[in-house]
Amino acid sequence: MTTKVGQSGWGGDSFVARLRNASYNGRFLSEIGFLGRRKSGRILLKEGPLSGKRDYIHLPADLVEELVPASNPHRDAVLLSVQRHGGIPRQRAARLLEESQNEELAQALRFFYDRVEVIEDGGEISTYDLSVPENVTYLANGFISHNTIGFMMDCDTTGVEPDIALIKYKKLVGGGLIKIVNQTVPRALKRVGYSESQIDKICEHLNREETIEGAPGLDPKHLPVFDCAFKAVKGTRSIHHMGHVRMMGAVQPFISGAISKTVNVPPGITIEEIVQTYIEAWKSGVKAIAIYRDGSKRVQPLSTGKSDASGKKGGTREPLEGLEELVSDAKGHRPRRRYLADERLAVTHKFSIAGHDGYLTVGLYEDGKPGEIFIVMSKEGTVISGLLDAFATAISLALQYGVPLEALVKKFSHMRFEPAGITSNPQIRFAQSILDYLFRWMALKFLPADKQPTPPATVTDLAAKEADVTRPTPTEGTASTLEPSRQAFQGQVDAPPCPDCGAMMVRSGSCYKCFNCGATSGCS
Repeated sequence: MTTKVGQSGWGGDSFVARLRNASYNGRFLSEIGFLGRRKSGRILLKEGPLSGKRDYIHLPADLVEELVPASNPHRDAVLLSVQRHGGIPRQRAARLLEESQNEELAQALRFFYDRVEVIEDGGEISTYDLSVPENVTYLANGFISHNTIGFMMDCDTTGVEPDIALIKYKKLVGGGLIKIVNQTVPRALKRVGYSESQIDKICEHLNREETIEGAPGLDPKHLPVFDCAFKAVKGTRSIHHMGHVRMMGAVQPFISGAISKTVNVPPGITIEEIVQTYIEAWKSGVKAIAIYRDGSKRVQPLSTGKSDASGKKGGTREPLEGLEELVSDAKGHRPRRRYLADERLAVTHKFSIAGHDGYLTVGLYEDGKPGEIFIVMSKEGTVISGLLDAFATAISLALQYGVPLEALVKKFSHMRFEPAGITSNPQIRFAQSILDYLFRWMALKFLPADKQPTPPATVTDLAAKEADVTRPTPTEGTASTLEPSRQAFQGQVDAPPCPDCGAMMVRSGSCYKCFNCGATSGCS
């Protein structure tokens, strides 16, 4: 911000530059400074926003009320400052931002506010609205700044856009391709001195080979005249992407706003080259830049070659050879989400596990298959509620993306964690966890009998099988059962895992014993 202080002895106006804050003195000295040592020596290098108390941030009244409600300790100081100066000191506003993280306040702190001394009417000037809602071509100071209607105008190109190629193919909305041949080639050849017969031969070569390179009788020094944005199918030449930038830089001073112009880059361009393109555009004064890498999209409106019998693209699509086939193959196996109707049937099931009550709601598709679940537990607390909600959302998404319920049942049935115990469901007498119960119930409700989960084999089961193998075959006059000391007994299904080896333990009196390593849960 500058303030006029009077007339200097040299016949011009004298100005005083006022920095936004004392902490900016060092940056001003290093980046701008003064020619004379005397003036530079008068700059005080200080750290911290020392003059921040005189720099006021002006905010809307409703935002001030939001930042400093009645309970805020800054309220009195803020309201007094707004009443006296119209704004909040920058230092205090910065502290409010740390406390509130308000985006509107953060945006306001990015600006410097100063008192307006004089407002003068600048009169009417021509402006150009370059924000257009659709893909249209518009004029700016007489320049057509895009080529989107060039085909309708029967133009090869318009404005600052070079031609895509001398021969190009446009993909039609209704299907098919249209071949477009540049109409200015004969005129350009005539202008550089070629005869009618030479022009006919060169154009015949162009139509046949779809490139002007190698045409009979064409002087190689004239090839740059016919360079386009993309390489021809059988050609090697094209306009360098920096040529697009330099063209925009030359036109920019005559354009009131930004130029709607694409910088076409080759398929093999590197990240460093992209970065340098943006830097050169900035150095050239270009206000906006759009970059398109040839072949970066699976389908593009204009290309330099048409599909052959094999379907492979020619020309600029060759560096991406095989990509379309991979995309086509992946598309056939790409998961698609099947949404439920806005109004859908649902089944709500109440359950109880060891005294812990809960509700499971299953939303159904029109065919009766489950598509979403909701889980609510009584006295669950915020942590358990959040975890169950997140888990239910994940399972719902899995169902909607086609994961079979059988796979989910197989994965989550018989998971063991608290709460576990006796349930209120006669079909599931004991649940090893909430998830174990929920998925076993969903299996009973929505899966056929042959896909019901089977309980995992325990050490007790293995011991019983071993006892059956070693049990002698009953004969006449012998007991049909073994002595009590050799009978394999059924351990409880709520037996815990062994703390030493992890195998399932079996009840031994009032405690549990591990058949794998011999450890006990407390009994000797």
